Amino acid sequence: MTSFPFPIVGFDLDGTLLDTSGDLAAALNHALVSAGRPTLPVERVKPMIGGGARHMLAQGMAATGGCSEAELDVLQARLLDHYRTNIAVFTRPFPHAMDALDRLANMGVTLAVVTNKLESLARQILDELALTARFATIIGGDTMGPGNGKPSRMPIDAMVARCGGGRAAFVGDSIYDITAAHAAGLPAIACSFGFLMQPVEELGADAVIDGFDDLIPTLERLA
Repeated sequence: MTSFPFPIVGFDLDGTLLDTSGDLAAALNHALVSAGRPTLPVERVKPMIGGGARHMLAQGMAATGGCSEAELDVLQARLLDHYRTNIAVFTRPFPHAMDALDRLANMGVTLAVVTNKLESLARQILDELALTARFATIIGGDTMGPGNGKPSRMPIDAMVARCGGGRAAFVGDSIYDITAAHAAGLPAIACSFGFLMQPVEELGADAVIDGFDDLIPTLERLA
């Protein structure tokens, strides 16, 4: 049993552990070009990330002229096909993220991922980056069934249960992450370096980190 104050620490994926913006923007732009739309720069795409592929696509289409739900269905398939084939071209962990995971694991902390990415895509990207074995559970936006991704508390509750129960904290970069963690009764840490949809101060997190060097001291303070 770990003496660390949070025996379980969960993480969002996109914009928290991994900078996936380059590959997600490429997939979105592939879908946009196929629909005759202009491409969007990565920095404009970043705030669209966090709610899942369809949410990102809908925002991208809205930014370039709008579309119907039927058109979204077709374009989402194109986006996902492109992303699956090019999922880790530019994607890398954020600086010092792996060091923080190593330190937590060495203290006996159980680590988990809860993302709004499809579970199959989350597992694929973690496999390709040789990170899967670090996590006791990987929960995607579809794992708990339709409509039960973050900001629902269901995936956070499932994370704690799958990790054996006990005190837990969650780290993320979006309102979905903070809302889900708080709904499940967990303290939430926001990443100021993530794919922010709004100023980080407006997320209502219990603490904010500017980099993974800050994570363990911040968890200790929250305890």
